[in-house]
Amino acid sequence: MAIQAIGVAILGLAIALGAPTHAQAQPGSEGGLKIFIAADMEGVVGVVTADQLGPDGFEYQRFRQFMTAEVNACIEAARAAGATTFVVADSHGNGQNLLIEQLPDDVMVVRSWPRALGMMEGIDASFDGAILLGHHASTANMDGVRAHTSSSANITAVRLNGVNVSEASMNAAIAGEFGVPVIMIAGDNVAVAEAQSQIGNIEGAVVKWAISFHSAKTLTPAAAYAEIAAKTSAAIARLEDFKPYRLASPVRLELSLKHYRPVQMLSYLPIIEQVDSHTIAYTGKDILDVNNVYRFITSYRIDLQP
Repeated sequence: MAIQAIGVAILGLAIALGAPTHAQAQPGSEGGLKIFIAADMEGVVGVVTADQLGPDGFEYQRFRQFMTAEVNACIEAARAAGATTFVVADSHGNGQNLLIEQLPDDVMVVRSWPRALGMMEGIDASFDGAILLGHHASTANMDGVRAHTSSSANITAVRLNGVNVSEASMNAAIAGEFGVPVIMIAGDNVAVAEAQSQIGNIEGAVVKWAISFHSAKTLTPAAAYAEIAAKTSAAIARLEDFKPYRLASPVRLELSLKHYRPVQMLSYLPIIEQVDSHTIAYTGKDILDVNNVYRFITSYRIDLQP
């Protein structure tokens, strides 16, 4: 049996047996706000091409520094506004981008993969708010810098309950399932506007303005850190204004892939519906259920190539 078929069978068995779908909530902090930060990289100041985004890129090491500094600017501003506890999920590429020795000693960091909650691993009901740094627009968006949802190489559309979604809105839905609101997002102007249109009136730190998929007019790093700090402070100042972003249950996922073969392979699983030659669908009880299936399909363990 092919490894993909074995993996799909295991997934079906796990869901049928009611395997745990996420970690249990942990007690919140005493006497201060608890903030979760999901840090991606495509939306970091100055990022425009793959040269900034992975170990093989000639600018990657410099941009790891910029990514880490954006996180630190956010933490410093949040701490000044009353936050005392932070969990940061390194949520780009290999999940090993942040220079952790440069983060404050009291911060916990989630690194590498696989992890059940993806970019939001580490969140639970004890958090007061979630912040999305370095985020980008969705694969359905024609205007954002490096716009994609999970994989620009393999995925052409991701819809939840019939609506095209970005990683930001998926992350907000996961946070919302725990009762945690997303309060701020940082990235290019297109990503910020898209997130605000789906998630609600959250604060948005625009650090660059999209010209094309691989071009932007950008702030300098120092100016970006100041903008992120200002929007973080503004978000925490009006924390009571934000509501968790919740999807109506059941949640239907539709996932369109570039290639026929994985769609056919996945359709062999009874829980998966083949919508058309390039699209599969799965309906789950909530976003956490759907997220388990989505993470399994889009992980490196499933061959999405033809």
